[in-house]
Amino acid sequence: MRALSIAATGMQAQQRNVEVVSNNLANMNTTAFMRRRTEFQDLLYQNLRRVGGTSSDAGTVVPTGVQLGLGVKMAAVYRIHAQGSLTATDNTFDLAIEGKGFFQVQLPNGEVAYTRDGSFQLNANGEIVTHDGYTVVPAITVPSNVIDITINASGEVLAKVDGQVALSNVGQLQIATFANEPGLQANGGNLFLETSASGNAVTGTPASTGYGSILQGFLETSNVNAVEEIANLISAQRAYEMNSKVIQTADQMMGSLSNVR
Repeated sequence: MRALSIAATGMQAQQRNVEVVSNNLANMNTTAFMRRRTEFQDLLYQNLRRVGGTSSDAGTVVPTGVQLGLGVKMAAVYRIHAQGSLTATDNTFDLAIEGKGFFQVQLPNGEVAYTRDGSFQLNANGEIVTHDGYTVVPAITVPSNVIDITINASGEVLAKVDGQVALSNVGQLQIATFANEPGLQANGGNLFLETSASGNAVTGTPASTGYGSILQGFLETSNVNAVEEIANLISAQRAYEMNSKVIQTADQMMGSLSNVR
């Protein structure tokens, strides 16, 4: 009775689907979170009568054959890199990227991670850092006598020093792009790591060709659509229930066989 194992793979697949949807909903308010979508593939087929095989000595060919599917499997959890909405915060070091690109962050182990979460702050040394204290790359240090900071669309960090009229350029932000953004490895903490699937990071100046521009005083919100996720959740639940019903039906059929005298 293959229906039992086939329906079991369907239930397992929909369980994973619900887990992905629940993670999307849990991160609805996570800055710059990118929603995930579950992708499925059918499993191998058992050939009871092979397609294209000869059916007689005259060379006649079987047009369709008999192939029995063995269920479903999860193929991928695809990350949707769509721009989230931009919300104003009026915080000096809150930055959003409008368009393509990632901020670069130096991890304690020396690796460079990438993020679209631009909720930055200053540490005790005046360096621009993340919530976890990781330094933004390239490192930018804001002098202690600065009374105001302006970060323009091109990523120039301009400081107004007490007693001076002209603004001083204290650093230049760079952002990175990838040939295959969904190929980045999610590392938690709104950070991504480069992989062989994503390709090498290509850094450049914000607002230049192929790169997004910087918006100061804004943050990118999650691109999760609550209504769409609830619809996906209901669909996954119904599919789970139908696969469960298949198992019940197969069990009843086997019960009928066992009762034959």
